[in-house]
Amino acid sequence: MMIIFEGITAAAIVLLSCVTGIANGAHNMAFFYEEDVQKRVEELGLISKEKIRINQKKFLFYGILPYFILVIIFVYVINRVRGFMDPFIQISAILLIEGVFDRLFIDWYWVNHTKAWEIPGTEDLKPYINRKAWIKKWIGTLVGFPLVAAVISSIMSLIIK
Repeated sequence: MMIIFEGITAAAIVLLSCVTGIANGAHNMAFFYEEDVQKRVEELGLISKEKIRINQKKFLFYGILPYFILVIIFVYVINRVRGFMDPFIQISAILLIEGVFDRLFIDWYWVNHTKAWEIPGTEDLKPYINRKAWIKKWIGTLVGFPLVAAVISSIMSLIIK
């Protein structure tokens, strides 16, 4: 039950990062959009390529890094698991709960079915997350997250005995 709570908490961290990221306009999160949308927001003068790069780094540092630190705290400090397999299972579960939330709520519903992520002048490029991108994101979630969990578990099993 604790893992479900931790997964939901991780999802809330990502959601909060997205909410703050689009607070002053979805163009500020242009790095999440496909290349055609990024080019259009640059052409419209809404944001520069350099600012897209800077915003992406800020999101990684203030949004994703704390998310991974929190997952490590959940598993190694709060749940007090050690070794490789138990942490791997817990980290995978937390990441997959967040990933499914991200794919279904953020990507499918929020980005593609509301106006919250709409950037004026790019409406003709919708859906912002096309079928090909959607499939890549699901593969990243279902395959990439367990790989990330394996890397974290491997490193941590060497550090924490």
